[in-house]
This record gives sequence, C-alpha cells and structure tokens, in this order.
Amino acid sequence: MPFYRDQLARAGYTVIPDVFSAHEINAISAALATADSTSPTFRKTADLFAIRQCLKEIPALQSLIFTNSLHEIIQQLLGDDYFVVKSIYFDKPPQSNWWVAWHQDLTISVDRKIPLPGFISWTIKQQQFAVQPPLEILEHIYTIRIHLDDTDATNGALKVIPGSHCKGIYRPETIDWKTETEVMCNVPKGGVMLMRPLLLHASDRATSNTNRRVMHIEFCNRTLPAGLQWNEYISRTR
Repeated sequence: MPFYRDQLARAGYTVIPDVFSAHEINAISAALATADSTSPTFRKTADLFAIRQCLKEIPALQSLIFTNSLHEIIQQLLGDDYFVVKSIYFDKPPQSNWWVAWHQDLTISVDRKIPLPGFISWTIKQQQFAVQPPLEILEHIYTIRIHLDDTDATNGALKVIPGSHCKGIYRPETIDWKTETEVMCNVPKGGVMLMRPLLLHASDRATSNTNRRVMHIEFCNRTLPAGLQWNEYISRTR
C-alpha cells in the first residue's frame, strides 16, 4: 500500500491487480445483466453501452463492489471520510472504434442548479445537472475504475500524463510534449485503477476484437455549499 499511495500522490494514478477474483467479476457481470435498459440513465448505441448512477439503478452491485479488499484500498489510499458521488458502468464493445482526446474530468453531478461563485459551465444530460466546481473540490475527488476485462492499448486502455494533476486546470492545447510523457495504463481483469480527475487522460481507437467493460466510481469527502447536494451520494459506512 505505501507504494500505491506514493504513486497516486506523485503521478496521479496507480494500478492495483487482483483486487477482485474471477468469481466476483462474474457476479458483478451477472448483476449488470439484470438491469432495466428502459431507464433514462441508460445509454445504448452500436458502439457504447453505459449506465449512469449504476449503484442506484442496480442496488445489488453495492455489496458486490464494496468487498473487504476494496474497502481496505479506500481506507488506506483515500480515507475513512470518502463517500461515493458518481458511478457509471460502460462497455466499449468490439465493434466500437472511437477515441477520446486528452482531457481532465472537471465536472461533478449535482441535484439542482444554484448560481454560486466559482461554479461554472452548467449543463444537463440525461436528467442530471453537471457543473465545474471550484478547484478545491476537484482536488479532493478520486476515481476508482474496476476492470471487468483485460484492458491494454489494443482495446482502448487509458493513457495518462503523470503528474499533470498537480498543475490545476491544464488545457490540452497547451500540453508541451517536450516536457510531458504519456503512459499507457494496462489493467488486468479484476484489477483497479485509481486516479485523480485532474490527471490528463485519453484513449486511442481499439484495434482488437475484445470488450472493455469498466465500473467508474468517484469519491469525495467534501460537502457542497448553499444547499447544493451531490446527485449521487452513497455512504460507505459498514
């Protein structure tokens, strides 16, 4: 754990293999298969299947996701006061061949729109309000990505710029490739990737005929101001 904690702080990401067993991954996959695809939080196209608020849409996932192993990782690397603020399941199927440009994750999901200083770029998508909060909130968010398939460069694994999370709002068009280096984040099935949302990341087009299924869960330990609430608050109290 000291190695993973140091890498997460210094580089902005870390990959931990073998967090979930094959049996646990199969159980998660089975629970996902029971979901009601008519819900407005679902998105299904030829090249993407996604479920927003998946931990609320499929309550059975919570006990399957928050195993003793994952609780230990959260406690050791994040802290006891962190709670879920966003959960998304997505499947990039074999026929999908889209890519994602370099970016930071700069928005959070909230329950309503309230004009507040420092909260900018309001949008609404699939009946969810999103907003870019002040940097102080973004700096206290962590993402845990649970991989249900082996993920590498051939099926669209994330690539990142280590340390870029320490540079505040870092516009992709200003990346100086003379000083920055991208790293491919291969994650085995059952492994997890932890990252800071301010870390610049991207993914290339897939070249193999394999799925890339990921559970994307964001955590924070900050209360929002003036009555604004996280749209998806799930306590981790056991």
